[in-house]
Amino acid sequence: MFADTYSKAAQATVARFHRNLSNLKKKKEKGYKVGRLKRQAPTDYRSVTYNQSGFDLDEKRGCDRFAYVRFSKIGWVKIRYSRPIPDRATIKEATFKKETTGEWFVTLSLETEDADVPEKPDVDSLNASNSVGIDLGILNYIHTSDGKTVDWLNLEDEYERLQREQRKLSRKEKGSNNYEKQRVEVAKVKRKIRRKVLDYQHKLSTWLVKEYDAVFVEDLNVQSMLQADGNARNKQNVAWRQFITLLEYKGDLYGTHVKQVEARGTTKECASCGVETAKPIWVREHSCPACEFECDRDANASLNVLKRGFSELGLGWPEDTPVETALPTDTHSVSAKRVIEAGSLGA
Repeated sequence: MFADTYSKAAQATVARFHRNLSNLKKKKEKGYKVGRLKRQAPTDYRSVTYNQSGFDLDEKRGCDRFAYVRFSKIGWVKIRYSRPIPDRATIKEATFKKETTGEWFVTLSLETEDADVPEKPDVDSLNASNSVGIDLGILNYIHTSDGKTVDWLNLEDEYERLQREQRKLSRKEKGSNNYEKQRVEVAKVKRKIRRKVLDYQHKLSTWLVKEYDAVFVEDLNVQSMLQADGNARNKQNVAWRQFITLLEYKGDLYGTHVKQVEARGTTKECASCGVETAKPIWVREHSCPACEFECDRDANASLNVLKRGFSELGLGWPEDTPVETALPTDTHSVSAKRVIEAGSLGA
């Protein structure tokens, strides 16, 4: 079998296997309960990576947005560019992958000359007016410490179609040609949902890092949230971990401080006096019995995220910045459409 595979591609597979084992070992050392790696069937292994050698790109053989890539022991493959390759860029790695829809994609990893990356603002210049704390909410996708809420992306039509296609799939005989055709239809709908969520998160994260000098967000334990009681499917579909990763990446790209803070207690703790008050999930207002400070539940949490972010950077909360000044009593709703339009400029 290995005689039919290019040596660099086989080495990349072994390196991936070793990396996964190392990650499991690190988690086990930290006290996590981990199992064993599950072997993938040959039909489930859908990607091959060529590292440094074994492939060539020929842009002259193609036309317009098309080109050809030669993979060792495979041959020439015609590809369509999603975007042009920058000038003076060196291709370091090539991966071709078969999606569950049956389509093939080629990903090229490039090494370019250092671009002019903007420097992040001086930490001492940060304050409540140019920084923001973000609470990843339930009624809204996010709630910011300066009183803005961003709507959820509307995916009702996509989920209705997904349910229809899944019902059709359940009526097919597994292993038949009709089953395979319908499985591809289900995979296409799921892919559309993933792409819309990712596109929305790209544009939302771009909007945030261009709007503020510092963005603070909760460090959520997504795995434990999915295991808890409640609507785990919706929690997973919002892809919060993916959103936080994009925020950090965009922060480095646009010169914005992005910091994760401890999420525990942000909802219970009063942003004004610090007294903790337990509230069920259906209680959407924060009312402190100690200092009588009242505001929206998510607004209170977002302000606590902002204060913890300042503490993480060693700034502390400015004594001359009262809660009422940092947190407007009226919230301003930002539609998903507006975020997409604003984020499109630099996403």
